[in-house]
Amino acid sequence: MSNKMWGGRFASGPDAIMEEINASIGFDYRLAQQDIAGSKAHVAMLAQTGILSADHAAAIAEGLSQIGAEIEAGTFTFSRALEDIHMNIEARLAELIGPAAGRLHTARSRNDQVALDFRLWVRDAIDALDRQLWALQQALAEKALAHAASVMPGFTHMQSAQPVTFGHHLLAYVEMFSRDRSRLRDARARLNESPLGAAALAGTSFPIDRNATAKALGFDRPTANSLDSVSDRDFVLETLSAASICAIHLSRFSEEIVLWATPQFGFAALSDKFSTGSSIMPQKRNPDAAELVRGKAGRIIGALNALLIVMKGLPLTYSKDMQEDKEGTFDALHALSLCLAAMTGMVGDLEPDRKRMKAAAGSGYATATDLADWLVRSLKLPFREAHHITGRIVALAAGKKIGLEKLTLAEMQAVEPNISAEVHAVLGVEKSVRSRTSYGGTAPSNVRAQAKRWLARLEKDKVEHSNASRS
Repeated sequence: MSNKMWGGRFASGPDAIMEEINASIGFDYRLAQQDIAGSKAHVAMLAQTGILSADHAAAIAEGLSQIGAEIEAGTFTFSRALEDIHMNIEARLAELIGPAAGRLHTARSRNDQVALDFRLWVRDAIDALDRQLWALQQALAEKALAHAASVMPGFTHMQSAQPVTFGHHLLAYVEMFSRDRSRLRDARARLNESPLGAAALAGTSFPIDRNATAKALGFDRPTANSLDSVSDRDFVLETLSAASICAIHLSRFSEEIVLWATPQFGFAALSDKFSTGSSIMPQKRNPDAAELVRGKAGRIIGALNALLIVMKGLPLTYSKDMQEDKEGTFDALHALSLCLAAMTGMVGDLEPDRKRMKAAAGSGYATATDLADWLVRSLKLPFREAHHITGRIVALAAGKKIGLEKLTLAEMQAVEPNISAEVHAVLGVEKSVRSRTSYGGTAPSNVRAQAKRWLARLEKDKVEHSNASRS
Protein backbone atom coordinates (compact mmCIF):
# COMPACT_ATOMS: atom_id res chain seq x y z
CA MET A 1 0.00 0.00 0.00
CA SER A 2 1.48 3.32 -0.98
CA ASN A 3 1.97 6.19 1.46
CA LYS A 4 -0.89 8.61 0.72
CA MET A 5 1.23 11.59 1.68
CA TRP A 6 3.84 10.73 -0.94
CA GLY A 7 1.33 10.54 -3.75
CA GLY A 8 1.18 8.15 -6.70
CA ARG A 9 4.92 7.75 -7.34
CA PHE A 10 5.16 4.84 -4.89
CA ALA A 11 3.22 1.63 -5.52
CA SER A 12 3.92 0.05 -2.11
CA GLY A 13 4.79 1.02 1.42
CA PRO A 14 8.28 1.09 2.92
CA ASP A 15 10.10 -1.90 4.29
CA ALA A 16 9.86 -2.18 8.09
CA ILE A 17 13.50 -1.23 8.57
CA MET A 18 13.07 1.72 6.21
CA GLU A 19 10.16 2.91 8.31
CA GLU A 20 12.28 2.49 11.44
CA ILE A 21 15.25 4.50 10.19
CA ASN A 22 13.12 7.10 8.42
CA ALA A 23 10.62 7.99 11.14
CA SER A 24 11.37 11.08 13.23
CA ILE A 25 8.10 11.42 15.11
CA GLY A 26 9.76 9.85 18.17
CA PHE A 27 11.60 13.12 18.72
CA ASP A 28 10.25 15.82 16.43
CA TYR A 29 6.86 15.71 18.19
CA ARG A 30 8.51 18.43 20.30
CA LEU A 31 8.00 20.77 17.32
CA ALA A 32 4.21 20.37 17.42
CA GLN A 33 3.27 23.82 18.66
CA GLN A 34 5.81 25.50 16.39
CA ASP A 35 4.48 23.48 13.45
CA ILE A 36 0.92 24.56 14.21
CA ALA A 37 1.94 28.20 14.61
CA GLY A 38 3.76 28.10 11.27
CA SER A 39 0.81 26.47 9.55
CA LYS A 40 -1.61 29.05 10.93
CA ALA A 41 0.56 31.89 9.65
CA HIS A 42 0.88 30.15 6.28
CA VAL A 43 -2.84 29.54 5.82
CA ALA A 44 -3.68 33.11 6.88
CA MET A 45 -1.28 34.40 4.24
CA LEU A 46 -2.75 32.05 1.60
CA ALA A 47 -6.17 33.54 2.31
CA GLN A 48 -4.90 37.13 2.32
CA THR A 49 -3.28 36.66 -1.09
CA GLY A 50 -6.34 34.94 -2.56
CA ILE A 51 -4.54 31.66 -3.08
CA LEU A 52 -6.97 29.98 -0.70
CA SER A 53 -10.62 30.78 -0.05
CA ALA A 54 -11.59 32.35 3.26
CA ASP A 55 -13.85 29.37 4.07
CA HIS A 56 -11.10 26.83 3.55
CA ALA A 57 -8.63 28.95 5.50
CA ALA A 58 -11.04 29.28 8.43
CA ALA A 59 -11.69 25.53 8.50
CA ILE A 60 -7.98 24.76 8.42
CA ALA A 61 -7.19 27.29 11.18
CA GLU A 62 -9.98 25.91 13.37
CA GLY A 63 -8.77 22.36 12.81
CA LEU A 64 -5.20 23.34 13.68
CA SER A 65 -6.40 24.92 16.92
CA GLN A 66 -8.21 21.73 17.85
CA ILE A 67 -5.09 19.67 17.12
CA GLY A 68 -3.02 22.01 19.26
CA ALA A 69 -5.47 21.53 22.12
CA GLU A 70 -5.37 17.76 21.71
CA ILE A 71 -1.58 17.75 21.84
CA GLU A 72 -1.59 19.98 24.93
CA ALA A 73 -4.11 17.67 26.61
CA GLY A 74 -2.10 14.56 25.73
CA THR A 75 -4.94 12.98 23.75
CA PHE A 76 -3.32 13.25 20.32
CA THR A 77 -2.14 9.94 18.84
CA PHE A 78 1.24 10.11 17.11
CA SER A 79 1.81 7.55 14.35
CA ARG A 80 5.25 6.28 13.31
CA ALA A 81 3.79 5.29 9.96
CA LEU A 82 3.28 9.00 9.22
CA GLU A 83 7.01 9.67 9.72
CA ASP A 84 7.11 13.11 11.28
CA ILE A 85 5.21 15.81 13.10
CA HIS A 86 4.20 17.55 9.86
CA MET A 87 2.47 14.47 8.41
CA ASN A 88 0.90 13.55 11.74
CA ILE A 89 -0.73 16.96 12.04
CA GLU A 90 -1.81 17.05 8.39
CA ALA A 91 -3.34 13.57 8.65
CA ARG A 92 -5.30 14.52 11.75
CA LEU A 93 -6.42 17.72 10.04
CA ALA A 94 -7.80 15.63 7.18
CA GLU A 95 -9.76 13.54 9.70
CA LEU A 96 -11.22 16.68 11.20
CA ILE A 97 -12.09 18.78 8.11
CA GLY A 98 -11.81 16.43 5.16
CA PRO A 99 -10.10 17.05 1.78
CA ALA A 100 -9.69 20.78 2.44
CA ALA A 101 -6.79 19.84 4.71
CA GLY A 102 -4.75 19.07 1.60
CA ARG A 103 -4.84 22.74 0.61
CA LEU A 104 -2.69 23.71 3.61
CA HIS A 105 0.47 22.49 1.92
CA THR A 106 0.01 24.79 -1.07
CA ALA A 107 3.19 26.81 -1.80
CA ARG A 108 5.34 25.12 0.82
CA SER A 109 7.37 21.96 1.36
CA ARG A 110 8.37 19.93 4.35
CA ASN A 111 11.85 21.35 3.69
CA ASP A 112 10.94 24.95 4.49
CA GLN A 113 8.37 23.75 7.03
CA VAL A 114 10.92 21.92 9.19
CA ALA A 115 13.45 24.72 8.82
CA LEU A 116 10.78 27.10 10.10
CA ASP A 117 9.67 24.87 12.96
CA PHE A 118 13.21 24.31 14.14
CA ARG A 119 14.06 28.02 14.03
CA LEU A 120 10.98 28.75 16.09
CA TRP A 121 11.87 26.00 18.60
CA VAL A 122 15.50 27.09 18.94
CA ARG A 123 14.39 30.70 19.33
CA ASP A 124 12.03 29.70 22.16
CA ALA A 125 14.79 27.63 23.76
CA ILE A 126 17.23 30.56 23.65
CA ASP A 127 14.67 32.81 25.33
CA ALA A 128 14.15 30.25 28.10
CA LEU A 129 17.91 29.78 28.60
CA ASP A 130 18.38 33.54 28.78
CA ARG A 131 15.87 33.74 31.62
CA GLN A 132 17.66 30.96 33.46
CA LEU A 133 21.04 32.60 33.02
CA TRP A 134 19.54 35.81 34.41
CA ALA A 135 18.42 33.94 37.53
CA LEU A 136 21.87 32.39 37.97
CA GLN A 137 23.57 35.77 37.64
CA GLN A 138 21.14 37.20 40.18
CA ALA A 139 21.95 34.45 42.70
CA LEU A 140 25.69 34.91 42.17
CA ALA A 141 25.58 38.70 42.49
CA GLU A 142 23.52 38.52 45.68
CA LYS A 143 25.94 36.07 47.28
CA ALA A 144 28.91 38.12 46.05
CA LEU A 145 27.55 41.19 47.79
CA ALA A 146 27.12 39.23 51.01
CA HIS A 147 30.71 37.98 50.81
CA ALA A 148 32.44 41.03 49.34
CA ALA A 149 35.05 40.94 52.15
CA SER A 150 35.29 37.16 52.76
CA VAL A 151 38.94 36.39 52.05
CA MET A 152 39.93 33.24 50.19
CA PRO A 153 43.01 32.12 48.26
CA GLY A 154 43.24 32.90 44.58
CA PHE A 155 44.99 30.25 42.51
CA THR A 156 47.12 29.96 39.40
CA HIS A 157 48.26 26.49 38.34
CA MET A 158 46.12 25.32 41.30
CA GLN A 159 48.81 26.78 43.54
CA SER A 160 48.09 29.50 46.09
CA ALA A 161 48.79 32.79 44.31
CA GLN A 162 47.26 35.90 45.89
CA PRO A 163 44.41 36.51 48.31
CA VAL A 164 41.07 37.42 46.77
CA THR A 165 37.54 37.56 48.15
CA PHE A 166 34.80 35.00 47.75
CA GLY A 167 32.56 37.69 46.34
CA HIS A 168 35.16 38.60 43.73
CA HIS A 169 35.42 34.93 42.74
CA LEU A 170 31.66 34.65 42.26
CA LEU A 171 31.52 37.84 40.21
CA ALA A 172 33.96 36.27 37.75
CA TYR A 173 31.21 33.81 36.85
CA VAL A 174 28.64 36.61 36.60
CA GLU A 175 30.86 38.08 33.88
CA MET A 176 31.21 34.71 32.11
CA PHE A 177 27.48 34.06 32.14
CA SER A 178 26.87 37.57 30.85
CA ARG A 179 28.95 36.73 27.79
CA ASP A 180 27.05 33.45 27.45
CA ARG A 181 23.80 35.42 27.36
CA SER A 182 25.30 37.75 24.76
CA ARG A 183 26.36 34.84 22.55
CA LEU A 184 22.91 33.27 22.75
CA ARG A 185 21.26 36.59 21.94
CA ASP A 186 23.59 37.03 18.97
CA ALA A 187 22.61 33.57 17.74
CA ARG A 188 18.95 34.48 18.17
CA ALA A 189 19.38 37.69 16.19
CA ARG A 190 20.95 35.83 13.27
CA LEU A 191 18.40 33.01 13.20
CA ASN A 192 15.45 35.41 13.30
CA GLU A 193 14.70 35.20 9.57
CA SER A 194 11.82 33.16 8.24
CA PRO A 195 12.51 30.36 5.70
CA LEU A 196 8.81 29.79 5.11
CA GLY A 197 8.04 30.20 1.41
CA ALA A 198 11.36 28.85 0.20
CA ALA A 199 9.38 25.64 -0.47
CA ALA A 200 11.46 22.59 -1.42
CA LEU A 201 14.49 24.59 -2.59
CA ALA A 202 13.59 26.97 -5.41
CA GLY A 203 10.73 29.06 -4.05
CA THR A 204 7.22 28.86 -5.47
CA SER A 205 5.26 30.15 -8.44
CA PHE A 206 2.30 31.10 -6.22
CA PRO A 207 2.03 34.84 -5.38
CA ILE A 208 2.79 34.37 -1.69
CA ASP A 209 3.66 37.15 0.77
CA ARG A 210 6.73 36.01 2.70
CA ASN A 211 6.95 39.28 4.56
CA ALA A 212 3.48 38.69 5.99
CA THR A 213 4.31 35.24 7.35
CA ALA A 214 7.65 36.44 8.70
CA LYS A 215 5.95 39.29 10.57
CA ALA A 216 3.17 37.05 11.87
CA LEU A 217 5.74 34.68 13.38
CA GLY A 218 7.88 37.38 14.95
CA PHE A 219 10.76 37.23 12.50
CA ASP A 220 12.67 40.31 11.40
CA ARG A 221 12.44 39.40 7.72
CA PRO A 222 12.23 36.44 5.35
CA THR A 223 15.42 34.67 4.32
CA ALA A 224 16.82 36.01 1.05
CA ASN A 225 17.87 32.82 -0.74
CA SER A 226 15.63 29.79 -1.09
CA LEU A 227 18.55 27.36 -1.40
CA ASP A 228 20.19 28.63 1.76
CA SER A 229 16.84 28.71 3.56
CA VAL A 230 16.35 24.96 3.52
CA SER A 231 19.92 23.68 3.46
CA ASP A 232 21.79 25.22 6.37
CA ARG A 233 21.62 24.60 10.08
CA ASP A 234 24.22 27.14 11.13
CA PHE A 235 21.63 28.69 13.44
CA VAL A 236 21.60 25.40 15.36
CA LEU A 237 25.39 25.10 15.27
CA GLU A 238 25.79 28.63 16.59
CA THR A 239 23.32 28.00 19.39
CA LEU A 240 25.02 24.73 20.32
CA SER A 241 28.37 26.48 20.25
CA ALA A 242 27.12 29.13 22.69
CA ALA A 243 25.54 26.38 24.78
CA SER A 244 28.81 24.45 24.84
CA ILE A 245 30.79 27.47 26.04
CA CYS A 246 28.17 28.06 28.73
CA ALA A 247 28.39 24.38 29.73
CA ILE A 248 32.16 24.72 30.07
CA HIS A 249 31.68 27.68 32.42
CA LEU A 250 29.20 25.65 34.46
CA SER A 251 31.59 22.70 34.47
CA ARG A 252 34.51 24.80 35.71
CA PHE A 253 32.40 26.22 38.53
CA SER A 254 31.18 22.71 39.36
CA GLU A 255 34.76 21.50 39.61
CA GLU A 256 35.52 24.26 42.09
CA ILE A 257 32.47 23.39 44.19
CA VAL A 258 33.60 19.74 44.22
CA LEU A 259 37.06 20.81 45.41
CA TRP A 260 35.73 23.28 47.99
CA ALA A 261 33.48 20.57 49.47
CA THR A 262 36.38 18.18 50.16
CA PRO A 263 37.79 17.92 53.69
CA GLN A 264 41.17 18.86 52.22
CA PHE A 265 39.83 22.25 51.12
CA GLY A 266 36.80 22.69 53.34
CA PHE A 267 36.03 26.09 51.82
CA ALA A 268 32.28 25.55 51.41
CA ALA A 269 29.61 22.93 51.80
CA LEU A 270 26.36 22.00 50.11
CA SER A 271 23.37 21.04 52.21
CA ASP A 272 21.48 17.78 51.94
CA LYS A 273 19.42 19.34 49.14
CA PHE A 274 22.31 19.07 46.70
CA SER A 275 24.35 16.22 48.19
CA THR A 276 24.04 12.44 48.31
CA GLY A 277 25.47 9.73 50.51
CA SER A 278 27.24 6.43 49.99
CA SER A 279 25.63 3.00 50.10
CA ILE A 280 28.60 1.64 52.06
CA MET A 281 30.44 4.58 53.67
CA PRO A 282 28.14 6.32 56.16
CA GLN A 283 30.40 9.35 56.57
CA LYS A 284 30.23 10.43 52.93
CA ARG A 285 28.60 13.63 51.65
CA ASN A 286 29.03 13.68 47.90
CA PRO A 287 28.49 16.90 45.89
CA ASP A 288 26.68 14.93 43.20
CA ALA A 289 24.70 17.88 41.80
CA ALA A 290 27.96 19.63 40.94
CA GLU A 291 29.46 16.45 39.51
CA LEU A 292 26.43 15.86 37.30
CA VAL A 293 26.54 19.41 35.96
CA ARG A 294 30.24 18.88 35.23
CA GLY A 295 29.46 15.61 33.47
CA LYS A 296 26.60 16.93 31.33
CA ALA A 297 28.96 19.40 29.67
CA GLY A 298 30.24 16.42 27.68
CA ARG A 299 26.89 15.62 26.09
CA ILE A 300 26.28 19.28 25.21
CA ILE A 301 29.68 19.60 23.53
CA GLY A 302 29.07 16.20 21.92
CA ALA A 303 25.86 17.44 20.29
CA LEU A 304 27.78 20.32 18.70
CA ASN A 305 30.49 18.00 17.42
CA ALA A 306 27.95 15.53 16.05
CA LEU A 307 26.05 18.15 14.05
CA LEU A 308 29.26 19.70 12.73
CA ILE A 309 30.21 16.27 11.39
CA VAL A 310 26.73 15.69 9.90
CA MET A 311 26.75 19.01 8.06
CA LYS A 312 30.36 19.18 6.87
CA GLY A 313 29.96 17.22 3.63
CA LEU A 314 26.42 17.99 2.51
CA PRO A 315 25.91 19.58 -0.91
CA LEU A 316 23.04 22.01 -1.40
CA THR A 317 20.25 21.72 -0.63
CA TYR A 318 18.29 19.43 1.72
CA SER A 319 19.45 15.90 2.49
CA LYS A 320 17.85 13.48 4.92
CA ASP A 321 21.10 13.51 6.91
CA MET A 322 19.80 16.78 8.32
CA GLN A 323 17.16 14.86 10.25
CA GLU A 324 20.04 14.22 12.66
CA ASP A 325 19.99 17.87 13.71
CA LYS A 326 17.18 17.53 16.22
CA GLU A 327 17.73 14.76 18.75
CA GLY A 328 21.13 16.03 19.83
CA THR A 329 19.90 19.61 19.99
CA PHE A 330 16.80 18.73 22.01
CA ASP A 331 18.94 16.71 24.41
CA ALA A 332 21.73 19.29 24.69
CA LEU A 333 19.54 22.31 25.35
CA HIS A 334 17.42 20.35 27.82
CA ALA A 335 20.63 19.28 29.60
CA LEU A 336 21.86 22.88 29.69
CA SER A 337 18.54 24.04 31.11
CA LEU A 338 18.74 21.39 33.82
CA CYS A 339 22.33 22.36 34.63
CA LEU A 340 21.42 26.04 34.94
CA ALA A 341 18.57 25.22 37.31
CA ALA A 342 20.83 22.98 39.41
CA MET A 343 23.63 25.54 39.55
CA THR A 344 21.28 28.34 40.55
CA GLY A 345 20.05 26.16 43.38
CA MET A 346 23.59 25.29 44.46
CA VAL A 347 24.70 28.92 44.50
CA GLY A 348 21.84 29.80 46.85
CA ASP A 349 22.63 26.76 48.98
CA LEU A 350 26.42 27.19 49.10
CA GLU A 351 27.81 28.45 52.41
CA PRO A 352 31.50 29.34 52.56
CA ASP A 353 33.62 28.67 55.67
CA ARG A 354 35.17 32.11 56.13
CA LYS A 355 37.62 31.03 58.81
CA ARG A 356 38.92 28.10 56.75
CA MET A 357 39.21 30.20 53.59
CA LYS A 358 41.04 33.00 55.36
CA ALA A 359 43.55 30.59 56.87
CA ALA A 360 44.17 29.03 53.45
CA ALA A 361 44.53 32.47 51.87
CA GLY A 362 47.56 33.15 54.04
CA SER A 363 49.32 29.91 53.20
CA GLY A 364 51.81 29.48 50.39
CA TYR A 365 53.27 32.96 50.87
CA ALA A 366 50.32 34.50 49.06
CA THR A 367 51.30 38.04 50.12
CA ALA A 368 54.72 37.85 48.44
CA THR A 369 53.57 40.10 45.61
CA ASP A 370 52.41 42.65 48.18
CA LEU A 371 55.93 42.64 49.63
CA ALA A 372 57.46 43.12 46.18
CA ASP A 373 55.05 45.97 45.44
CA TRP A 374 55.94 47.60 48.78
CA LEU A 375 59.66 47.44 47.88
CA VAL A 376 58.90 49.18 44.58
CA ARG A 377 56.71 51.88 46.16
CA SER A 378 58.71 52.54 49.34
CA LEU A 379 62.30 51.86 48.30
CA LYS A 380 61.87 52.91 44.64
CA LEU A 381 63.43 49.65 43.45
CA PRO A 382 62.88 48.30 39.93
CA PHE A 383 60.22 45.58 40.07
CA ARG A 384 62.61 42.87 38.88
CA GLU A 385 65.02 43.68 41.70
CA ALA A 386 62.16 43.76 44.18
CA HIS A 387 60.96 40.42 42.82
CA HIS A 388 64.42 38.91 43.43
CA ILE A 389 64.65 40.29 46.98
CA THR A 390 61.16 39.02 47.77
CA GLY A 391 62.08 35.59 46.49
CA ARG A 392 65.03 35.48 48.89
CA ILE A 393 62.82 36.54 51.80
CA VAL A 394 60.25 33.88 50.89
CA ALA A 395 63.02 31.29 50.82
CA LEU A 396 64.13 32.45 54.27
CA ALA A 397 60.60 32.10 55.66
CA ALA A 398 60.16 28.71 53.99
CA GLY A 399 63.39 27.52 55.56
CA LYS A 400 62.05 28.50 58.95
CA LYS A 401 58.62 27.02 58.10
CA ILE A 402 56.84 30.26 59.01
CA GLY A 403 54.77 32.83 57.14
CA LEU A 404 56.18 36.09 55.83
CA GLU A 405 54.33 38.04 58.51
CA LYS A 406 56.14 36.00 61.19
CA LEU A 407 59.61 37.07 60.06
CA THR A 408 61.24 39.71 62.24
CA LEU A 409 62.29 43.03 60.84
CA ALA A 410 65.92 42.11 61.47
CA GLU A 411 65.55 38.89 59.49
CA MET A 412 64.14 40.78 56.49
CA GLN A 413 66.77 43.48 56.79
CA ALA A 414 69.41 40.80 56.54
CA VAL A 415 68.24 40.40 52.95
CA GLU A 416 67.49 44.09 52.24
CA PRO A 417 68.81 46.57 54.84
CA ASN A 418 66.46 49.39 53.81
CA ILE A 419 63.26 47.52 54.72
CA SER A 420 61.43 49.34 57.52
CA ALA A 421 58.83 48.28 60.07
CA GLU A 422 56.14 49.68 57.77
CA VAL A 423 56.44 46.53 55.66
CA HIS A 424 54.27 44.60 58.12
CA ALA A 425 51.33 46.76 57.10
CA VAL A 426 51.07 44.92 53.75
CA LEU A 427 51.67 41.32 54.81
CA GLY A 428 48.20 40.35 56.12
CA VAL A 429 45.68 38.79 53.73
CA GLU A 430 42.91 41.26 54.57
CA LYS A 431 45.31 44.16 54.07
CA SER A 432 46.33 42.59 50.77
CA VAL A 433 42.81 42.41 49.35
CA ARG A 434 41.95 45.91 50.57
CA SER A 435 44.90 47.25 48.62
CA ARG A 436 43.73 45.80 45.26
CA THR A 437 41.65 48.82 44.33
CA SER A 438 42.44 48.96 40.60
CA TYR A 439 39.35 48.68 38.39
CA GLY A 440 38.31 45.03 38.34
CA GLY A 441 40.43 44.25 41.40
CA THR A 442 39.45 42.24 44.44
CA ALA A 443 39.23 45.03 47.02
CA PRO A 444 35.99 44.61 49.02
CA SER A 445 34.95 48.15 48.08
CA ASN A 446 35.29 47.19 44.42
CA VAL A 447 33.39 43.95 44.90
CA ARG A 448 30.49 45.68 46.64
CA ALA A 449 30.28 48.28 43.89
CA GLN A 450 30.41 45.66 41.14
CA ALA A 451 27.84 43.42 42.83
CA LYS A 452 25.45 46.36 43.24
CA ARG A 453 26.06 47.40 39.64
CA TRP A 454 25.19 43.90 38.46
CA LEU A 455 22.07 43.70 40.62
CA ALA A 456 20.87 47.03 39.23
CA ARG A 457 21.63 45.92 35.67
CA LEU A 458 19.81 42.62 36.17
CA GLU A 459 16.78 44.42 37.58
CA LYS A 460 16.79 46.67 34.51
CA ASP A 461 16.98 43.56 32.30
CA LYS A 462 14.00 42.11 34.12
CA VAL A 463 11.91 45.25 33.65
CA GLU A 464 12.85 45.58 29.97
CA HIS A 465 12.06 41.91 29.32
CA SER A 466 8.71 42.25 31.09
CA ASN A 467 7.82 45.31 29.01
CA ALA A 468 8.87 43.58 25.80
CA SER A 469 6.73 40.56 26.65
CA ARG A 470 3.65 42.76 27.14
CA SER A 471 4.13 44.74 23.93
